[in-house]
Amino acid sequence: MNTNSRWQGFPVALLIITIIIAASLGLAQAQARATAAPAMSITVSMDRPTTHYYHVIFRADGLKGETQDFKMPAWTPGYYRIMDYAKYVKDFRAEDGAGRPLAWEKTTKNTWRVHSGKAASVVVSYDVYAFTRFVADSYLGDDGGFITPTGMFMHVAGRLQNPVTVAVLLHPDWKQVSTGLDPVAGRPNTFTAPDFDTLYDCPILIGNQEILTFEAAGLPHAVAAYDLGAADRTKFVGDLKKIVEATATLMGELPYRHYTFLIIGPGGGGLEHLNSTAVTLNPASLTNPQAYKGWLSFIAHEYFHLFNVKAIRPIALGPFDYDRENYTKMLWVSEGITVYYEFILLNRAGLMTRDEVLERLGSTIADYENAPGRRHQPATASSFDTWLNFFSRGEHAANTTISYYDIGAGLGLLLDLRIREASKGRSSLDDVMRTLYRTFYKEKKRGFTDGEFRAVCERAAGIPLNEIFDVYATTVKEWDYAKYLGYAGLTVDLEPRPATGPWFGASTQDQNGSPVVSSVDPDSPASLAGLTIQDELLALDGARVTQHSLAGTINSHKPGDKVKVLYARRGAVRETEAVLAKKTERSFRITPLADPTPEQKALREAWLK
Repeated sequence: MNTNSRWQGFPVALLIITIIIAASLGLAQAQARATAAPAMSITVSMDRPTTHYYHVIFRADGLKGETQDFKMPAWTPGYYRIMDYAKYVKDFRAEDGAGRPLAWEKTTKNTWRVHSGKAASVVVSYDVYAFTRFVADSYLGDDGGFITPTGMFMHVAGRLQNPVTVAVLLHPDWKQVSTGLDPVAGRPNTFTAPDFDTLYDCPILIGNQEILTFEAAGLPHAVAAYDLGAADRTKFVGDLKKIVEATATLMGELPYRHYTFLIIGPGGGGLEHLNSTAVTLNPASLTNPQAYKGWLSFIAHEYFHLFNVKAIRPIALGPFDYDRENYTKMLWVSEGITVYYEFILLNRAGLMTRDEVLERLGSTIADYENAPGRRHQPATASSFDTWLNFFSRGEHAANTTISYYDIGAGLGLLLDLRIREASKGRSSLDDVMRTLYRTFYKEKKRGFTDGEFRAVCERAAGIPLNEIFDVYATTVKEWDYAKYLGYAGLTVDLEPRPATGPWFGASTQDQNGSPVVSSVDPDSPASLAGLTIQDELLALDGARVTQHSLAGTINSHKPGDKVKVLYARRGAVRETEAVLAKKTERSFRITPLADPTPEQKALREAWLK
């Protein structure tokens, strides 16, 4: 995998020994498990990448019974949306171990029932269409491939616990396979997983990606990148190392033997995994200082998920039911507190100043507090209902829902400051995370319940935390930011202030150059004028508008101006009048007090560098 790798400050001989030992241990462990459960084997090939079809052969041994159900997951852990991956499968076939065809039928949208006639071995084959470059989808093109295992590999119902090997047959034009799976010694591009849950949590990047390697906290790490552009590789790797080591210092250890950062190409989004993360990247962002700092926040977020979600998790998030939604009210903890820690980790890694952290926290608070949904949905409901609305941002969702990422970061801030203040600096949210990791992941080997999370927080604080858990997390009541931030000698700007420019209140999307309304703010000038989604805006005050010119045309007016709006709805041209207004918002800007008390100063110094 590391044909063009370079380890910074890590002896090559020691690196080779490390890889051999890791591979040998992985194979030995897989062989030991195989004595208890028959192994499964998968071969995936890609003979013609421009067709965008992978070919999969799956052999299942040690089977019993007249029928066997082969199932494709309907979603992938970490991306809380039903994806229905089975829709991309074609030309399913089944045969027994001797090559004799077997009859089969579809029994559910993602289940192929094979009439095996008590055959101990069944081999199924199928093709999977893959042409979406996204962390929760699979991709195959002439520039490489990316496999999301839940959308590529089936399992036999009731046998998720079986060990499995995956052999990747590379296209001749490509030379690299990058994944968090353990390699099988002596078998190129072949990997092993102790069970299908592990396989489903290890995406695979295929092609001619660039490989960078580094050691951090005494463990090997790799970066497999589709395109890093003109980035300074030394600085890039050095900053990743700082993030890894800040995390190891926070948690006391790292729960893996090796880790891989998979940079799969341009786009949006990232997805966490047990010992890897898959992220998209616009290479230009690595050479822009402000964009680069934003990308470091993004990668710190995904990396910290190896603790908060993969190890420290609500009990609903593993073991998974891959057929349907897995509901929890605690995504504000799993995702939102991870947002909080992305800022904290960058500060501790020396990559973000205290003032920058305060600016990011204030901006995050403003994002959810100024959103219309803040008045309708609390953090726990946002978490539970993510399967309905979070990834479908139509007008209704935009106006009635809240991001558990943002609001959870605010709750993480309040929790941390309250625990520090109540315990007189003896405990913090860091102690909560370490306790959850040690107690539930390492000792109990399970997730935590909602009540257990609260109990750990309250033990750390030494007091009940009723206000945070019974009011702030579960209702839409106002939060007392001034009180909580005051514990650290901070003040917050809660004064409503007019935004610059006039307010129209309609968001639009480009459709062939024309602005088409995609959402309307409640009680906005656009709403009061009767505009609604799918209206095509044609002209303002007689002047033709396009998606490109709309904002400038509105900003050429001032609040209080009356504007004639010509628009098209259901094929008919209509006209209305909107009275532009002044929108007021609170900035939630957080700044240090000039004269904090000794207690406030001590808490702030212990909290942020």
